[in-house]
Amino acid sequence: MRFDLRILFIFFLLSISNISSQTLIPDPPEVNAKSYILVEAHTNEIISEQNADLPSGLASLTKIMTGYVVADQIEKGFISKEDQVLISEVCWRMEGSRMFIQEGKRVSVDDLLKGMIIQSGNDASCALAEHVAGTQGDFAVLMNEYAFELGMLDSNFVNPTGLPDVNHYSTARDLAKLSIRMINDFPEHYSLYKEKEFTFDDIRQLNRNSLLWQDDSVDGIKTGHTNDSGYCLAGSAIRGETRFVSIVLKSASEKTRIRDTRRLLDYAFRFYQTKTIVKAYEPLTTVDVWAGIDGKVSLGLGSDLKITLQRNKFKNLELDLPSSLGVRAPISRDQKLDELILLSNGERIQSYDLVAITDVKKKSFISALWDNLIFSIYSFFMQDETT
Repeated sequence: MRFDLRILFIFFLLSISNISSQTLIPDPPEVNAKSYILVEAHTNEIISEQNADLPSGLASLTKIMTGYVVADQIEKGFISKEDQVLISEVCWRMEGSRMFIQEGKRVSVDDLLKGMIIQSGNDASCALAEHVAGTQGDFAVLMNEYAFELGMLDSNFVNPTGLPDVNHYSTARDLAKLSIRMINDFPEHYSLYKEKEFTFDDIRQLNRNSLLWQDDSVDGIKTGHTNDSGYCLAGSAIRGETRFVSIVLKSASEKTRIRDTRRLLDYAFRFYQTKTIVKAYEPLTTVDVWAGIDGKVSLGLGSDLKITLQRNKFKNLELDLPSSLGVRAPISRDQKLDELILLSNGERIQSYDLVAITDVKKKSFISALWDNLIFSIYSFFMQDETT
């Protein structure tokens, strides 16, 4: 009996040790929405998801894509924010939410963007589509081309407004991809999504995303609702280096889509964080250069290394830097020469290309010939020792 108790006690100690070595956090909150995804925008780290690939109507979340297309057309120089758009009868008669533009009048692209984003005007979306592509149908073709380029393979668009159509759909995952690209590709355009109000023709119009009044870290993105699509909300908030994007589709009410989004964002910020571990072209190590004018070259990463982890896991990170026999000149900046391995608690998380931070030119032919001979002999013997 004494032996059995001792064994049980040992198992108890081992189980306590195992629990203490783990990072225990609550499960993600339960939400009302039929599908959702919660993702960090800098690293694309998915924190939580549910039915994220389920096709759904997206209502006015469609306008995120409409805005993306327009922003890209502006950047490419095909249209300008100062363009004066002639409002057609079709756009003037658009059903649903409106910014109240009038047929036959001219409105700037800039004002139409604000009317579409802040007020969610279907009339503004229609006018922008006609200005870019001639008709709403041709603009929808363009939307689908952009969707393909963005990797939104489970989406299809038939209009720029989000009015119901059985062939007009997307998924939470695809909308997260679109939202993150919009935030990163067009930051000036994205800044419109945090504007709380817009006045056009003496009509004051408020942003329909009430989260903007509840949390200063929230700066977008878009609400949507139709009977077919339910209540939808694409939300985003940034605190320090960390930005989370939440896509909630087919929630039961305006109240629940706000509650669902707040719960998801609050959970993410409480337990997770994004940090820059290494900055782009920060020298991390050096390697000998054979037959080069410079005897050494510094290695680093070609872009910032950002990672998203549970908050208390950053203290266990290690960078495993390589040891090299050397490299031969010539060397070009951004040339991959080795790899950096990121470890957490001694376990490999990911590897990243180490690149040359500077160019290194080759020596003259005679000098280089001698260095290359020495390098070949040195490499042969070093390789022999490791086999």
